Amino acid sequence: MSADTGTGRGEATLPTTEDTEALGRAFARDLGAGDLVVLDGPLGAGKTALTRGIAAGLGVEGRVTSPTFIIAREHRPGTRPDGGIPVSLVHVDAYRLGEAGGGGAVDMHDQLDALDLDTDLANAVVVVEWGEGIVEHLADRHLLVRLRREPESDVRTAMWEWVSGPAAR
Repeated sequence: MSADTGTGRGEATLPTTEDTEALGRAFARDLGAGDLVVLDGPLGAGKTALTRGIAAGLGVEGRVTSPTFIIAREHRPGTRPDGGIPVSLVHVDAYRLGEAGGGGAVDMHDQLDALDLDTDLANAVVVVEWGEGIVEHLADRHLLVRLRREPESDVRTAMWEWVSGPAAR
């Protein structure tokens, strides 16, 4: 990793799924209630693996799987391995937002509002797969993580940065 996960920006090459999860655990050390993490990347890039690492680092309860068909899944707080303050994790997959009501942007934002994520942000870390361009307005700042997978390989690259959201501008 070329930079501290808690501040600014960085980049990492992740040869294995375990490396992707380890990066998530490193991010978790600096995350707490009110933090929004936006994950970007194509299918198979490691978004759910990174979320599993964040969940492990936060010590939340329950198995972390992709919430593709249920849109959002909440994991209750457990004991943090780093001794930090326990916090819930809300894992959201925004990929299917907009499908049920005709697919327009208004429908997608209505569905997002129905999830009430801004309320969840007060007490949880919210991780949103496929959320870039959709959920940034929920927080003054967010951690944007872009994941890419090398063609015909399991090697992934992660680039991340803390970004000021529209609410902070």
